[in-house]
Amino acid sequence: MRILLNILWIIFGGLISWLSWILAGCLWCVTVVGIPVGLQCFKLASLSLNPFGKEVQYEGGAVSFLLNVVWFLLSGLLLAFENFVFGCILCITIIGIPFGKQFFKIAGLALRPFGATVVRVHVF
Repeated sequence: MRILLNILWIIFGGLISWLSWILAGCLWCVTVVGIPVGLQCFKLASLSLNPFGKEVQYEGGAVSFLLNVVWFLLSGLLLAFENFVFGCILCITIIGIPFGKQFFKIAGLALRPFGATVVRVHVF
């Protein structure tokens, strides 16, 4: 079931979200200082390509907070807004609600990606 939902996810906007994360990662990797941020973008792009069956757990400290502030001002707000809009559009229909919830999860992650880890959820 998770595979089917992830395939439908790519069709209903997941590919656009993935491309946005990849573009942000490439732009951050232009400078040497931004390479760690760009690598984090590439890691989180995998979540935006297939989010079903994964959860985000937040941990972090002072360094994560500072990186999240810089990230929010330069890239995070645009990525969060994009995913929020897609989530709102998909939540108009009952069938789109599970996909909209995933977009909201990624929008929250776009606001504070540092200190976040993605874990796979095993459902029996």
